[in-house]
Amino acid sequence: LGLTLTDVPGSFIGKWGAYFGGIDTVNWYAVGITIVTVLIAVYMPKITSKVPGSFVAILVVTPIVVFLLPEGAVTTIGSEFGEIKCNLTPVFPSIEWGQLSHYLQPAMTIAILGAIESLLSAVVADGMISGHHRSNTELIAQGIANIASPLFGGIPATGAIARTATNVKNGGRTPIAGITHAVVLLLIMLFFGKWASLIPMSCLAGILIVVSYNMSEWRSFRSILRASMSDVVILLVTFFLTVLVDLTVAIEIGVVLAALLFMKRMADNAPKEIIGATNMDSDVLENYKNLPKGLGIYEVSGPFFFGSAKTYCETIRNLGVNYEVLIIRMRHVPFVDSTGLKNLKETILQLKNEGTYIVLSGVSEPVKKDLLKGGIGELVGVENIYPKFDLALQAAKEKIEEK
Repeated sequence: LGLTLTDVPGSFIGKWGAYFGGIDTVNWYAVGITIVTVLIAVYMPKITSKVPGSFVAILVVTPIVVFLLPEGAVTTIGSEFGEIKCNLTPVFPSIEWGQLSHYLQPAMTIAILGAIESLLSAVVADGMISGHHRSNTELIAQGIANIASPLFGGIPATGAIARTATNVKNGGRTPIAGITHAVVLLLIMLFFGKWASLIPMSCLAGILIVVSYNMSEWRSFRSILRASMSDVVILLVTFFLTVLVDLTVAIEIGVVLAALLFMKRMADNAPKEIIGATNMDSDVLENYKNLPKGLGIYEVSGPFFFGSAKTYCETIRNLGVNYEVLIIRMRHVPFVDSTGLKNLKETILQLKNEGTYIVLSGVSEPVKKDLLKGGIGELVGVENIYPKFDLALQAAKEKIEEK
């Protein structure tokens, strides 16, 4: 809009308040340039996809501004930021080793946030090109670049979603696109800075409008709104935090919220029944023929961790007392955490005190190792932890006959 604002707040709401407050300073030259830029960027691919529409827009609009419009009619890169200079003389920073502890916290924060933003950018690019990035390679390259950049007056850099999306929409599919991007920027700074400073800011704004629309993925947004309530909550919370607060805050809270809702979902999906001789459906009866009276079977499906352990153990404790022997099937348990071990140990101890004999089946070696470390082997007996259900069922039958 070419608004002449002296002070623009950093927050989203504050910015829009400043925009509406200064709307009487709108520059119609800037608005026209932006509209022309958007039209060229949108319709150029229909003519040819060999040359990026945004590049054509810059080549068309910049001469128009320079030769046809009054001087200073619109803001340019040069008038906004001054002369583009390039300093390729390395300067090594002076480090006060006594202050090293003060450097570590901001350095770690910048490194972690930079890694998150870069990998987020890579994931967005994967979705746009149906590709698969290599996370380790991304972070190694970024680390090397951020070690070298300050030597030439640069600041820490990350993978940028806007520039990545621009590259993808203009045909970029491999790392060569990023390398070309870097080389062209270097050439502009070394040899073409004088002409690059003539590019109107409103032209860049028009390009960014198109880029923003292309990377918004509003169709995916709409489809997620039709998904489960937990997915909708995560999407909307992350979206509004990104817009109203900050991207890094949105990522942090979004990840924590997703983890909490995942744990709730795991807990809600825990089986609530124990299969026994008195409550078997016909299809279950077919799978467990000749199941003796007094034998119950309970299957744990999924990780036995702090999010689901309480539900699993409450069900085992409440229903397990009705059986002489209870087989706990763990074939679908990939891991057990310390909270899960503690809850399971307490539950088994209570059932033993009630006279229920416990047999474990389908226990993988890693899970068995954790169970033994947690003292479960001492409670149920190592000999009652079986890798296969058939062995556990035979042992349970023998125990009932013995009783």
